[in-house]
Amino acid sequence: MNRLNIEVYLPAMLKSFDVQIPADMKLSQITPLVSDALAQMSGELYSSDTSPILCNLEDGNILNINMTAWNLGLRNGSRLMLI
Repeated sequence: MNRLNIEVYLPAMLKSFDVQIPADMKLSQITPLVSDALAQMSGELYSSDTSPILCNLEDGNILNINMTAWNLGLRNGSRLMLI
């Protein structure tokens, strides 16, 4: 399984985190994993939500949860935002 290193900005903390995600997994499965990982990396200052959403950090577009990270065009260094 190929993994991508991405940066996820968490506006609730005004901070970015580097995370690894599987390139061939659908975003509907990746989003809760990223949310849980950020909760742990923030020292539980961020509480993972029941319905987190990943967006493109540059333009704010919400990413399609039915597509894989690779098919969405995510690559190493992609910058996302978790809201």
